[in-house]
Amino acid sequence: MTILTKNIPTAEIIRQAHESIEPFIHRTPIMTNRSINDISGARIYFKCENFQKVGAFKFRGATNAVLSLSDEEKQRGVATHSSGNHAQGLALAARIQGIDAYIVMPENAPTVKRKAVEEYGAKVIPCAPTLKSRKDTLQKVIEQTGAVTIHPFDDYRIIAGQATAAKELIEDEGNFDIIMAPVGGGGLLSGTALSCLYWSPKTKVIAGEPSGADDAYRSMKAGTIVPCANPATIADGLLTTLSVKTFGIIKNHVSEIITVTDEEIVHAMRTIWERMKIIIEPSCAVPFAALLKRKEIFAGRKTGIILTGGNVDLGKLPFR
Repeated sequence: MTILTKNIPTAEIIRQAHESIEPFIHRTPIMTNRSINDISGARIYFKCENFQKVGAFKFRGATNAVLSLSDEEKQRGVATHSSGNHAQGLALAARIQGIDAYIVMPENAPTVKRKAVEEYGAKVIPCAPTLKSRKDTLQKVIEQTGAVTIHPFDDYRIIAGQATAAKELIEDEGNFDIIMAPVGGGGLLSGTALSCLYWSPKTKVIAGEPSGADDAYRSMKAGTIVPCANPATIADGLLTTLSVKTFGIIKNHVSEIITVTDEEIVHAMRTIWERMKIIIEPSCAVPFAALLKRKEIFAGRKTGIILTGGNVDLGKLPFR
């Protein structure tokens, strides 16, 4: 069973989380590409979580959280709200452990993600595409079912699970000058920052964020959480606002957040599709877009980028 913690995960907590989830996750490959290195001027190592189960890193945190449940909690099932990848991760993690899952999804969530959640055996409850509706609908589900809430990112068990992606990257390729991740709610970014702190302390952590959902960028500047009232970006997985837990880690251990436009995200996404011949979704392309925007920071530097997911709706590609 995963060790629970009410505090920021220590190296030992992350190590034990990794041991717990290893039988269930893929240790995803790390890829390089000569032409992308030439284009960027950096030495980039892509941690391909688009090849993770459910097609995204979210399966790591969801599995860690589900494994932490008591027998009594497992009987009650789990519930969450998510636009896609956390929903899929929790649905599959619950199915593997033989427990029920209730997933609140906004009506505009990508069809490919909603269908996957249903195929994993979870019950999908639709809601209006607002954070208030998501929270209110989830509360009703919990009242009706008694299910245990597994928050997409405001949960140290989730953060510890997400931290294992960067931990593997460092273990497999050694120390880095810079490691990058996108930021939405901040579960992956805060976990990445902790893994760098513990296993590669000289590594800078830099995040990419859509300019249309730039609460993390503005929060870092303000020194306090500044929510995004009406986020709008093609990167649908990054529409959420930082939580107290994630911001507490990010503000202390992330060097910089670089914002990018939807046009820059699409260009980065297309470049990876064309040059690497792999499928990534828009949210996944955000760190690479940030690198291309600020090449001078990364020139000649060994840079790790976590490719977060590949669950793109092929019927709605942002390029032709």
